Amino acid sequence: MAMNRPFRLVLIKLFLQKEPPVTLKSRSPSTSPSCWVCSRCMSTSSLIGPDNVVRSHLPDINLPTNVPFHQFLFEKCDQYKNLVAVEDFFTGQTYTFRQLKEKAIKVASGLHRLGYRKGDVISMYSPNHVHYPVLMLACAATGVWFSSVNPSSKEDELHRQLLHSGSKAVFTAPSSVPQVSNVVKSRDSHVKDIFVFGKAEGFQGLRPFQTLLDDDGRMFPDVDINPVEDVFILPYSSGTTGLPKGVMLTHYNFMANCLQIAASLPTSPDDRVIGLLPLFHIFGMIAVQFSVFLGGSSVVYLPKFERETFLKCLQDKQITLAHLVPPLVVFLAKHPLVSQYNLRSVQRIVCGAAPLGPQLTLEVLQRIDHGVTINQIFGLTETICPALDVTSTPGSVGYMVVNTLGKFVNTENKPLPPGEVGEFCVKGPQVMKGYYKNKQATDEMIEPSGWIHTGDVGYVSESGLIYIQDRIKEIIKYKGFQVPPAELEALLLGHPDVQDVAVLGVPDQECGELPKAFVVKKPGSKINEQELLRYVEDRVSPLKRLRGGVLFIDDIPRNPSGKILRTIIGNKYL
Repeated sequence: MAMNRPFRLVLIKLFLQKEPPVTLKSRSPSTSPSCWVCSRCMSTSSLIGPDNVVRSHLPDINLPTNVPFHQFLFEKCDQYKNLVAVEDFFTGQTYTFRQLKEKAIKVASGLHRLGYRKGDVISMYSPNHVHYPVLMLACAATGVWFSSVNPSSKEDELHRQLLHSGSKAVFTAPSSVPQVSNVVKSRDSHVKDIFVFGKAEGFQGLRPFQTLLDDDGRMFPDVDINPVEDVFILPYSSGTTGLPKGVMLTHYNFMANCLQIAASLPTSPDDRVIGLLPLFHIFGMIAVQFSVFLGGSSVVYLPKFERETFLKCLQDKQITLAHLVPPLVVFLAKHPLVSQYNLRSVQRIVCGAAPLGPQLTLEVLQRIDHGVTINQIFGLTETICPALDVTSTPGSVGYMVVNTLGKFVNTENKPLPPGEVGEFCVKGPQVMKGYYKNKQATDEMIEPSGWIHTGDVGYVSESGLIYIQDRIKEIIKYKGFQVPPAELEALLLGHPDVQDVAVLGVPDQECGELPKAFVVKKPGSKINEQELLRYVEDRVSPLKRLRGGVLFIDDIPRNPSGKILRTIIGNKYL
């Protein structure tokens, strides 16, 4: 169930009881060596209006409202033609920008030939590889909604998303075919086709993705797309609370944020970008991938993090721009293996998905001391990226991106002046259209005026830099991924020995937060911690495991309406 506004405001009050932070001084973007757009920077004194609404340090740019996303990207492909767009680090397979467009046209033709039409949904259940952007562009061209699924999701989680989204096809890797086949064949769904990237021996009825790549392109459709209204991407997010929700992002949302990110952190054909962050996540999908295509940069894909492979990729591929999450920054700062590799090609590190502490930032800069810059990026699936640092100010997520407004509000939803702590709200062209099949949750998060409540708490400095301190959401952030407590609570309540349960996030320096269960046993039960840990581990993806452990308690405190009083639990046991 989504968090209602009154409860949201109660939580904000708890945070407002803290002393307001001292406003941090930061370097002006006009003098910072890490500001890539200083020739167009505005004076920071003009960033915060008399209404306490925060604006970008850059002037607004033109964001066309009549261009579908595939057409927008195809123009970039025509511009960069023979430059390498994507590369697989392990296989060495590459596509130039020209080939990226050609392959997308063939796949779109093949999908249309098979009967896929505007408004249909397909799901991608796969690690990173060079065909990810090909399929996304093909979906954009056919008007098909692209829905990404965490490839580590277990069958129950995959089934839930396929059923809710109404997906008609699943695209997956050979290693995941057994899970997908089990879900499609044994449960209710709308899936009619399973496409596999490669070969899967012993399974009947699969469609090789290669058959789409081999299409002659003659059935490439001419689809009437309204970029502002028509959905392109349907990733799933936990929003403020509850089970994952489908986030409807339009062609315009997607294109606008690519341009917004590129305005703050432009790239060039000289840049080589590591594509390690998962592409099912909006950070990987837009910031790591499509926004850098705008500058003609190439992306080198890795399917997962392995220490030596990660470092070898940075070194051998002469990576210049690395999008990372805090656990990877911890690795660079502390692991002895890092010293064995030459990372001098890395010029910029952009960290997102979870806050990066100032001390950790300084540790990395001390170890990788050849002049690399570290910038934070802030975003939600629902807002994509509304703020991005270009000043390398430790602890800050930077300025608002172009064409975007921000404000911090109190419990009465009134904008606060610089230095005062409140909930971060955002308004801009990248804000989602809404939650799929969930108008109530949409209305609770987005005001009629277009402002979206992020659920994050922080403040703006006098110079217009955004600082995020806390979250009023109940969502647990494990390594940058969202873990909904309600989902784990529902799972544990299904165990015959569990009377009641609450799941909270336990602070962890490396991972952000670890899910921990507070369990009330049924009378007479002899269930132990290890049994419950295994019970959950067998039913959820690795990121949702109870890595914080299980604590057995006598009672779960709740308010009269039955809402778990997590603050009381946290104060007593954490």
